[in-house]
This record gives sequence, structure tokens and C-alpha cells, in this order.
Amino acid sequence: MIKKILIANRGEIAVRIIRACREMGIATVAVYSTADDQALHTKLADEAVCIGPAPSQESYLNMERILSATMITGADAIHPGFGFLSENSKFAELCEQCGITFIGPGSKVIARLGNKQEARNTMAAAKVPVIPGSKEPIYEVRTGAEIAASIGYPVIIKAALGGGGKGMRVAQNEEEFSRSFLTAQKEAQMAFGDQTMYIEHFIQEPRHIEFQILADSYGNVIHLGERDCSVQRNHQKLIEEAPSPALSEKLREKMGEAALRAAKAAHYVNAGTIEFLLEKNGNFYFMEMNTRIQVEHPVTEWVTGIDLVKEQIRIASGQKLSYRQKDVRLSGHAIECRINAENPQKNFRPSPGIVKDLYLPGGKGIRIDSAIYSGYAIPPYYDSMVAKLIVWAKNRTEAIAKMQSALGEVIIEGIDTNVDYQYEIFNHPAYLSGEIDIEFIEKFNRELIGEIV
Repeated sequence: MIKKILIANRGEIAVRIIRACREMGIATVAVYSTADDQALHTKLADEAVCIGPAPSQESYLNMERILSATMITGADAIHPGFGFLSENSKFAELCEQCGITFIGPGSKVIARLGNKQEARNTMAAAKVPVIPGSKEPIYEVRTGAEIAASIGYPVIIKAALGGGGKGMRVAQNEEEFSRSFLTAQKEAQMAFGDQTMYIEHFIQEPRHIEFQILADSYGNVIHLGERDCSVQRNHQKLIEEAPSPALSEKLREKMGEAALRAAKAAHYVNAGTIEFLLEKNGNFYFMEMNTRIQVEHPVTEWVTGIDLVKEQIRIASGQKLSYRQKDVRLSGHAIECRINAENPQKNFRPSPGIVKDLYLPGGKGIRIDSAIYSGYAIPPYYDSMVAKLIVWAKNRTEAIAKMQSALGEVIIEGIDTNVDYQYEIFNHPAYLSGEIDIEFIEKFNRELIGEIV
């Protein structure tokens, strides 16, 4: 069993991993930048090591410093959380070379699935439905335009490497293509250091459905049902729920089987997520696979009763899965909303600053994953998410009511947040009816902002 884990991350996910390790009797090491010297994860871990100045490139993305901290503290494993180096195949490979257990899939698997084009080809070979798109990497506008014409407009241009909504643009017609391609490619170069692009037919008004996968090194693979992540802004998720109100048991079984085929085809080990786009007619298509723990993992934990972080650690320690597919049962309904330090009425402008007063709700069926506290100074250098509010109830209607009540209790003074904006979403007729798709925010954003008082 792993004895000591260095958490190569910050914020609420670092706190989440530390808590799981405590319960398992595993020692923890936190790393932090100079901007995070008062961060909660540094106070909760058994040890804390400063790895550099505030910019991510000089701290949380600095592989050499993180590996040095791991060896100096005697940690035998690294948990990367999500974001930063969690899907970086080079970092996973360096861990392997240094004899450090990387809590996630192997470097070759990350590289194969991190390249969206190669991932598509892998899934197509496994008979997992894929969206019509390019089969080879694209580097030039002219080549891309020819492929787009053969696929049929509208198309979406995506960075072959990376994620998080960066390096993505939609072109509705030939006239828009050149500008959209060059903009997406420039963004991809800045965000991921790579100009490789690929093109898919753009599915209009789909739902974003993802299946949680767990796989061990003995060939055992299970899925833990789905999450509906359709409410998102600029490809960044705002609300996630499990199970999806759009899936029948028959469709859930069909998509779950496709997810298992996908994981097996990739020779996947550890926790991962198979992401699909679901059309209104029930057709679904593979979009990508995330080779890490997800921000929204708590909703799956609540409806299945399975601790995903602990399972990650057990799998990385060489143990077999604790569950079989027949053991997985979905119970009740869980919803998560992301509370961000931003101002929706000012084009979602980030709002770093000092948390002067804080009250977060509690009670039966309410979970808060956060790393903020009263007096904490939120730095301006990182993601704006400051908390995740998760609720569970016996059905979707009661879960929504519980979320409405919980959001009404949240007090975060000193910074702007999207709490009121989230509250309006949970009171919107389209959301209440479950008739949502990935264009929900685009359709109703003005209405949601206008209703805030």
C-alpha cells in the first residue's frame, strides 16, 4: 500500500485528497506557491513544501520542482488532482522513470487519449460511436477548409491536445472557417504549446453526458453511471447532476456498455471519464476521455456510495477493484454547482480578494467541497472556483429544492460570486423541466443576469 502521497495541486481538490488519505492512514505532502502560503491545503497536510512563485508555470506546472519535493519528503506517490499536470503524459513518464507512483493511468495511455484525434480513432476501432470528423492531424487552414467542406457545416475546430474549452471555435459556414481556425489554433498554441487541430461536425443542442469509469491493472473495468453536465458557459461546466433526467434505463445501459468498450480499448487503468454528446433523438457520440478525477466526482460518489479518490489510491497501490458492475446501484439524485469568484453582471469578471465573512450551509444531504475560510485571500493567479455545493435527495425535484435552499444560505462577503446567478438557474423553467442542452446559458444568459437583484 502507498505510504505517503504528495498532492500536486491546490484548492478544494487538494483538501479533498488529504481528507481521503487521512481516513486511509496515508501521510500527505502539500506543495504550494508563494501566493498560497496561507492556503488551507498547506495547513491540513502533514508536510508542506513551497515550490516557487505565484505563476503556475513556475510552481504548480514545474515538474522538476514537484518531483524534487516528492523525493526530498520521501513520498512514494503523487496524486495530481485535476487541471495542472493531471493529464500531462510527460509528467507521468517522469514519475515512472523516478520510481514514483503516479495516481492515474500510465503515461502512454495519457498520451494516446490526450490526443483527441488518436482517441477518436481508438474509439472508432472499438465500435464506439464517434462524431464524423477528420482522421488526421490538421495544421493549415487550407487543409482544414477542405475537410470541413467534406464533413458538412457547421463544424467545430478543436485543439488536438488540451481541454477546458480552450482552442475551440465553431464555424457555421465556409466564410467563417478561416478566421475560426486561426483563432482556435492561436489559442491552442498559447494554452498547450501545440498547434495541432482537428475538426468535427458540430452537433447542435446536444446534452453533455459523461460516464465515470474505474479500472484496475487486472483487467477489471466498471462504470458508475452517468453525469449530466449540460449547463456550461464557454465549454466550462457550471452544474452537474446524476443521474441524467434524459436517460432511460435502456439508454443508460447502452451508453454504459459503450463506455466500458472505450475504456477497455484504451487499456485504461484508474479513474477516468468517457464523455459523450447526446442528441435529442437518442443518438450519442464519443467526445473525449478525461484521464483524471473530475471536478464533479462528488455527485457520482453520492448516488453510488463509492469513494472515487480512495479507489484511485487502492488501484494505484496494485489492488483489485473493490466493486463489480453488479454491485453498482444508483440511489437518489445528486446535483453539484460550482461557486466561482466572479461577477456575472460584469461579463463574469474574476473577483479575487479577501473573504471577510463566510457562512456555508450544512445539514442532511448537503456537502461542501472548498478550501476558503474567513480571512483567506483568494489569489488572482488561478481558477476562479472557490467552492462546490453538492446536494442529495431521493429524486430530482427534491434535490433542486434542497439546492435552492442551500444557495439561499450561502454568505461570502468581500468578493463577488456567482451564487445569485446559480440560484436563478435553479429557478428557471427550462432547468426545472430538465429540458436543457449545452446551449442553455447562451439561450438564457441575459434573462438570468437580468433577474439578479
